[in-house]
Order: sequence, then structure tokens, then C-alpha cells
Amino acid sequence: METFDAIYGRRAVRDYLPQCIERDRLDRLIDAATQAPSAVNRQPWIFSVVQDQDLLDRISEKSKTLMLETSPAGAAGDHFRTLLTDPSFQIFYHAPALIVISAEIDERWAVEDCSLAAQNLMLAVHAMGLGSCWIGFAEGYLETAEGKAMIQLDPAVRPVAPIIVGHPKTMPQPVARKAPRVQWVPASPL
Repeated sequence: METFDAIYGRRAVRDYLPQCIERDRLDRLIDAATQAPSAVNRQPWIFSVVQDQDLLDRISEKSKTLMLETSPAGAAGDHFRTLLTDPSFQIFYHAPALIVISAEIDERWAVEDCSLAAQNLMLAVHAMGLGSCWIGFAEGYLETAEGKAMIQLDPAVRPVAPIIVGHPKTMPQPVARKAPRVQWVPASPL
């Protein structure tokens, strides 16, 4: 797959088949993620792979509870509240795998480095014909001591990017993109 095809074709997938992802494919995806640049080439990332659906269900319930307790009211908050109070809503969309990209808390550019690895991971997932989605709903709970323990992270580690991976039931349609705001500095004459 060409780079631009991967960039323009990748979608946030929220509808998965229950089919498992083979270990060698997961290893290959993680290897692709580690090809991302990192500040001072520290490569600080830690990858936690969860395929146990019971564990994913428990993390989903705990994440929903925490989100409901901490979400502000308002338009976006109301939309989230509707989702989070639905007992049938599982934040991981029943995907067969969750890959959490983390780094030690004292890593200065942990968020940036893990985010770069996550983008590589999601592009590689698409190139393999699979689907992925960054699950922001999981972030708050996974940062708690209890959440870290559920995925066997050391307390000194910060989970940054919870990415689900699986075989999509359907591929979402492209979403319109806003025109970028571009400023040429200094302003160049036309």
C-alpha cells in the first residue's frame, strides 16, 4: 500500500468481527509502531496487548463509570452521557485486541512519542486490511492505579494511546475534512 493511500484510507473503525488477530500480525504491527521517531531517539514506549474479552469488558465498565463521574454537562457531555449510560455500549466496540502504548511518567516527551507510535500503528493496521480506533474513553481509567494494575503497568508508567484493532465488519465512509488554516511566515507575495 502506498503511503498516501494509507493516510487517506485509514478510518476510525467502531464495528468489528469477533475474529482474533494472530500473534505474528500483532507483533508486526508493534514493530511498525516502533519505527516512529522519538525525542532524542529514546524510544520510550511500552506496549500492553489485551485480548481477553472479559478483561476488556471490566475495563469498559470501570471507564464508563469514571467518565460519567467526571464528564461536564453540555452538548458533547450529553452525547457522551447517553452512550456511557447504555448498558450494551462497550467502549472497545468488542474489538478482539487492545494495544495500549505507554511510557514512563518522567519521560519528557512521552505523549508525543507514544502518539507518533500510535499513528504508525494505525497506518500499519490499515495497510494490513484491519481496522483501528484510538479509544479516548479508556484513557482516564487506565491512568488510575487500578486501571494500570488491570493491564499490568508499573505505577511509574503513563498509558497514552489505547488503540483497538480488529477485522472490520464494515469500513466507515470518509469524513469531510476542514480546509487547513495555513499561514506562510513571513507572508509571501502571490
